Amino acid sequence: QVQLVESGGGLVQAGGSLRLSCAASGRSGGTFSGRAMGWFRQAPGKERKFVAAISGSGGTTYYTDSMKGRFTISRDNAKNTVYLQMNSLKPEDTAVYYCAARRTVVAATDGYSYWGQGTQVTVSS
Repeated sequence: QVQLVESGGGLVQAGGSLRLSCAASGRSGGTFSGRAMGWFRQAPGKERKFVAAISGSGGTTYYTDSMKGRFTISRDNAKNTVYLQMNSLKPEDTAVYYCAARRTVVAATDGYSYWGQGTQVTVSS
């Protein structure tokens, strides 16, 4: 089993920035670098949606179009941690943000097996 713990959420004004972190732990027969990681978000009353993903090595990243140029996903395999840097935040970015891990190094928009509990991000206008 892989445990994922998100942190870094909070309340920020529109135009501000936040950096989310997700620390991975646990044994599941694989290493952190062997898992692609992703960030998803769920706004109140809406479905959970893909935000960004990164391959096991960090060499490949994917983003939802609306977040390209504002959000940056990165990882530190030595620290078993993945990050989401969010800049120029908008009120519509308000959501619970979830970290997720795949069983493969290949980044994708779906197919995640492990999920964190989420961290709340609230952007005020």
